[in-house]
Amino acid sequence: MKREKMGGKGLGGEVMGFLLAVAFCIICPEYVSSAQRELGKGTPTNASATVAPAGSVDNAIRPGAAPADAPRPTPRTGPYFDLVASKNVTALLGKTAYLNCRVKNLGNKTLNMQVSWVRHRDIHLLTVGRYTYTSDQRFRAIHLPHSEDWTLQIKYPQHRDSGIYECQISSTPHMSHFIHLNVVEPTTEIIGGPDLYIDRGSTINLTCVVLYSPEPPAYIFWNHNDAIISYDSPRGGVSVVTEKGETTTSFLLIQQARPSDSGTYQCNPSNAQSKSVVVHVLNEANSIFPLSGEYPAAMQRGGQAFAPTSPTHCLVLAASLFITLS
Repeated sequence: MKREKMGGKGLGGEVMGFLLAVAFCIICPEYVSSAQRELGKGTPTNASATVAPAGSVDNAIRPGAAPADAPRPTPRTGPYFDLVASKNVTALLGKTAYLNCRVKNLGNKTLNMQVSWVRHRDIHLLTVGRYTYTSDQRFRAIHLPHSEDWTLQIKYPQHRDSGIYECQISSTPHMSHFIHLNVVEPTTEIIGGPDLYIDRGSTINLTCVVLYSPEPPAYIFWNHNDAIISYDSPRGGVSVVTEKGETTTSFLLIQQARPSDSGTYQCNPSNAQSKSVVVHVLNEANSIFPLSGEYPAAMQRGGQAFAPTSPTHCLVLAASLFITLS
């Protein structure tokens, strides 16, 4: 009797376990399918599994490995352009520009092939070989014997000379490389202009920036009321710092500003137009601005320019802080 009871209890446990397993499969099918996928990894099916014969060689191409019979690159036999030495050019207005075109593997083919320059603006043939085919004497072909460089020289370039120029090899079919010429005129800006208001006793800091210049200006000098500023004048406290580069910046610093320092200051780069700013040194005891909050657009206190904060800016800032904290 004991054995029958134990057997019945074991059968009931198996049924309960089966029912739980079925319920688990119904409720959690994703887990079951994922477990099946894990068990199936590395176990090929009869349809896709193949066994390599003993002693065979694995011919699969792995990343980074080239097949043993891959063709090796062959050296070029015909002419081609050296793109590293044939780049776009940015030229300064009025200063001679040089457009270079380097052709490789031309060799002695110059008897049958010529290198030409064509202006795309009007499809005008400018040069062929070392000969110039234009009445505009500003253009000239430059090529030295046994050289790979074919250069187009443009004297006194103007804004209208900007555009695309084609370096062409008279092969069959012809080969072309396009070079863009950009003729720029440097511009001068003084930060904070055209009027700058400074408190008496502060440091006047005038910043002159020269933009769009292919090369830094040779010099920059400052004027005050049409007179060149002397840095060793009896007034003292006057200095200039110039940083040259793609963008050249000149700083004029005048310490302990006084009313006599008011007037027109002019920045004069050697390769760009001059720029002026009017400086007003304010006497704090006799401020010309009312108490209603009307201030000039640019002021300097302690040598730093600032713009007064408006009530709208304060409201926006307060709303942003409220939203962040909430």
